[in-house]
Amino acid sequence: MEKVVLIGAITAKTTESEVNEYLRELEFLAFTAGGDVKKIFKQKINHINSKTFLGKGKIHQIRDFIADNAIETAIFDDELTPSQQKNLEEHLCCKIVDRTNLILTIFALRAKTAIAKIQVELAQHQYFLPRLTNLWTHLSKQKGGIGMRGPGEKEIETDRRIIRQQISLLKKKLEKIDKQMTTQRKGRNQLVRVSLIGYTNAGKSTIMNSLSKSNVLAEDKLFATLDTTVRKVVIKNLPFLLSDTVGFIRKLPTQLIKAFKSTLDEVHESDLLIHVIDISNPNFEKHIEAVQKTLQEINCVNKKQIMVFNKIDQYTYIEKDEDDLSPIQKENLSLDYWKKSWMSKENTNTIFISCLKQTNTITFKETLYTLIENIQKEKYPYNNFLY
Repeated sequence: MEKVVLIGAITAKTTESEVNEYLRELEFLAFTAGGDVKKIFKQKINHINSKTFLGKGKIHQIRDFIADNAIETAIFDDELTPSQQKNLEEHLCCKIVDRTNLILTIFALRAKTAIAKIQVELAQHQYFLPRLTNLWTHLSKQKGGIGMRGPGEKEIETDRRIIRQQISLLKKKLEKIDKQMTTQRKGRNQLVRVSLIGYTNAGKSTIMNSLSKSNVLAEDKLFATLDTTVRKVVIKNLPFLLSDTVGFIRKLPTQLIKAFKSTLDEVHESDLLIHVIDISNPNFEKHIEAVQKTLQEINCVNKKQIMVFNKIDQYTYIEKDEDDLSPIQKENLSLDYWKKSWMSKENTNTIFISCLKQTNTITFKETLYTLIENIQKEKYPYNNFLY
């Protein structure tokens, strides 16, 4: 595994607990990408240094640790500017990766189908275009001949032009795929369409496998699913189409949202969204916010939703002693508390399950059946033979 260090900054806009949370997630991202985290560095600063992201003293401390421990890569929790990345490479003498690049790397590792590979390649090109520092020199050899290089044109300018051509070509390919997928979706108009959405690693693929009796890849890693998988599911006598979609994450790169438009269109055209939440994660409320924010960006926030709080078998809490007068912390709240909280008040379609242990899954299927039946009657009233 590649030896890496993680680096984050605590600014006026973020608290230390928030940064700790982001860095834990970054550590999981690094592990998913094949990294072995040796140390995590943090610094409290008033504002981000425009040249080196962190202050000089912290940069020197990180540089010494990297040199002493043969660290190969330094991963920053925020997106770096091209100049910051270049300066940090000179100061730290190792490969510099920011959060966006790390997520793109994971997507590249996970992409299996042609459409996923094209989407990831497009996002990578859009990310690397402003960061060209002879990274793409080899591409200039792919094309040559008359008219391909102007008088006095620098090699990096040639590289930029080739990358722009690649971006244009990939966009055309995605437009063609987009039309094909739109045609495919039109052929499914007689059935209610349901999409599984949620934060990455919440258990969407496990629920997909349980409902559809299929074998979609489900791993305890981030972004195990990139490609939208559609299966026909029947509960009792009611058939519907169920889609498993790419997981969301905080600070999701804008390049990926644009590149994965075809995949996210499946969410856009769904009649019902099953929002899967990992309640065993201490930060599940923040995960809900991140998913809702992404739904807003793709204009799907007003879709009908059922909120499924998964992994209740892994939920743990510390019960306070009666004589403990300290303030109640999040870890002191039981599952019963959450079931009676804002979740049940604001979201009538809320259910708590463990898909892996098959806890409360029958109630989940019954709730799902009722919702889909109502949508079916409303949307396709002439299909009475289904009931």
